[in-house]
Amino acid sequence: MYITEHSVKNFRNLENTSISPDKGINIIFGENGQGKTNLVESIWLFTGCHSFRTRKNIQLIQDGCESSRLDISFFAFERDQTARIELNDKKNVWLNEVQKDTPRRLIGEFPAVLFSPSTLSIVQDGPGERRKFMDIAISLIKPNYAGALSNYIKTLSERNALLRQYAGKTADENMFFPWEAELAKTGAKILKYRLEYIDMIKKEAAESYSGITAGRETFDIEYDTFYKESSFDEEKAFNQMFDTLQKNRENDIRRQFTGIGPHKDDLQLFVNGKNARIYGSQGQQRSCALSLKLGEAAVLEKITGESPVILLDDVMSELDDGRQELLLERLSNRQVFITCCDPSQLLRLNKGKAFEIIAGTSQEII
Repeated sequence: MYITEHSVKNFRNLENTSISPDKGINIIFGENGQGKTNLVESIWLFTGCHSFRTRKNIQLIQDGCESSRLDISFFAFERDQTARIELNDKKNVWLNEVQKDTPRRLIGEFPAVLFSPSTLSIVQDGPGERRKFMDIAISLIKPNYAGALSNYIKTLSERNALLRQYAGKTADENMFFPWEAELAKTGAKILKYRLEYIDMIKKEAAESYSGITAGRETFDIEYDTFYKESSFDEEKAFNQMFDTLQKNRENDIRRQFTGIGPHKDDLQLFVNGKNARIYGSQGQQRSCALSLKLGEAAVLEKITGESPVILLDDVMSELDDGRQELLLERLSNRQVFITCCDPSQLLRLNKGKAFEIIAGTSQEII
């Protein structure tokens, strides 16, 4: 798939700007604070996922304005399509001029993969960042996953609230039973989605890492979860989680939180057999994050049949010339948007288009 037109009005500092991107590489450059990341963010919103910078609509609307409007034209699934997002006190979306009841209806309609400086947190930070990576990636190929995850989080919150109510008291099993049953049921479903995804992305990410490092290093992924069986069975996962929730109930009351479930799982990343978060160098960690994102793009293309749009926000400056070339080689035949302050090295590619962003307006550079 590829974008043919994109226009933005009153979005952050982008007052009224539009671009007609190339089907291949698009360089978005300018000084810091001019609006490069804002333009990438405005494209990402069409995936149906939240902004990668905030969950508050008000922060997306230009100061002094009551609303913001984003329009995009793109070719996907063998036809020309359009989408529109209007932001005010809520987010309203249209796909092919038909209004949708929720922004989540865009999920799966506009495949895209984002890499930004914060992506490195997948490797460097705690388990929550790696779960977030999985949750977003799976939602883009399995729209039902987002609903299951939302239900799980809501049920988890209800059980945790009940745990706080019973602080210092004897638990009433009848009060906890429905929440624990629902939590185990939804938790087993989420685990199924995640394990299936890990099986798909492992090979793709390993191949991407090998490509980025010219075959000098290996990369592997393991999913660390409460379910320890060699093969997955959803009913067994439900029973195992449900039984453990009941057994741990008194401990959970003392700790005031639920100590088992997909919300506690982690994704272990290994370079040459060693934990990348603990032992990996800065370059190795960055290569891990890039490889995960390239793996995500490959899986997304296999599932949807569409080559996703690639958004690289302030990434290339952190890579040496060799890794830049290897990365761009692996992104060939995809539409790519690259933000940077100094475009000289990328402009030497002599292909695609370049857009300079100055004070929230864009100008195509020939």
